[in-house]
Amino acid sequence: MSHGDDFFVVPDLVFSAIEPGDDQRWSTWPSIIPSLRGPQPWPQWVVTSAGAIDTELGVLKSGKEADVFLIERAEPGGRSVLLAAKRYRGSETSDFRRSSQYTEGRRTRRSRDARALQKKSTYGRALSAGLWAGAEFSALSTLYQLGAPVPYPVQVDNTEVLMEFIGDGHVAAPRLAAVRADPRTITDLWAQVVELMRVFARAGFAHGDLSPYNLLVHAGRVMVIDVPQIVDIVSNPQGIELLERDCHNVCSWFLRHGVECDPAELAGELVAEAFGR
Repeated sequence: MSHGDDFFVVPDLVFSAIEPGDDQRWSTWPSIIPSLRGPQPWPQWVVTSAGAIDTELGVLKSGKEADVFLIERAEPGGRSVLLAAKRYRGSETSDFRRSSQYTEGRRTRRSRDARALQKKSTYGRALSAGLWAGAEFSALSTLYQLGAPVPYPVQVDNTEVLMEFIGDGHVAAPRLAAVRADPRTITDLWAQVVELMRVFARAGFAHGDLSPYNLLVHAGRVMVIDVPQIVDIVSNPQGIELLERDCHNVCSWFLRHGVECDPAELAGELVAEAFGR
């Protein structure tokens, strides 16, 4: 062990005299239990150092249920990575819209928690925010391991999900709804959307709220986001209805951009995929 005015070193860890400043915090990675970290093997870009600092760089997206922030996680004088931090709100906002459609069949073990969720008390709303964050992390982890084009989920901590940032520099990738492209590119994007829906269906899932607003296009590749409400097509009584709505939403956009598609036909193919697994 060596000592100095600025730091002392122990194996694999440097404790710096520098403390996090405004809009900064120590990396929360060390305090996260292994089951709340992303699927292994971790991508090489994931920063796991206990000496790393998280710096908040601004808001990427504001929503009714959650806000998404741009975070830089950096080792002092070392590696750094940009992450998207999705933070679900607690008692100050309403629960996830139409949440009962998606959560049918989900249960909480503690009767106190169940009552709080039903009454939408302050505690219940905070609990709900944590449940939605956990649901999104779990869904991202499952879909990532299935090979679906989703951001890699780095970790979940209470009401915050940290995930791979999709974009160039500090600029987030555009949503499909904002894309203007030639017919050949649009046709390729359509093929990618159909394939990602097939990946979901083969595993028995529907996105449940799919639209051109939660599909990102980055470097020619479609990525799907906002997945906490993912539904099981078989066990959820409204699963097929939600799948059909997904098909209608994406087909409507592509039809307006010159791609021939039939939402009913697509839904039928996806249902067959789900029940044939």
